[in-house]
Amino acid sequence: MMGDNVGDSDERPWGTWEVLAMGDGYKVKRIRVKPQSRLSYQTHEHRGEHWVVASGYATCVVEGSTVTAGVGECIDIPVGVPHRIGNAQDEELVIIEVMRGSYVGEDDIIRLEDDFGRADA
Repeated sequence: MMGDNVGDSDERPWGTWEVLAMGDGYKVKRIRVKPQSRLSYQTHEHRGEHWVVASGYATCVVEGSTVTAGVGECIDIPVGVPHRIGNAQDEELVIIEVMRGSYVGEDDIIRLEDDFGRADA
């Protein structure tokens, strides 16, 4: 499956992602979010996520609340919690995402809201 190997990457309407590392129960990705863009508001059934801001400034939504983070700051997303990464700035946002859980495949995603017409709910 696409995204289940180190080096896999994909271009999305909001930016790009690339798998940097993976192993039993974890996957690490670099997520690049275009200026004034955001990912879908989503949940995962089998994994939690830990985001570290590498560059830029994140304006994210976690369970309905806005959470902000600058370079070096982290946001933790428990399994099943609705969330979205957002970039309200005029420069690219780069996040290192560590997924951890019993399953970290790309198909473990339920989109609740999406700016690009991809919502599942």
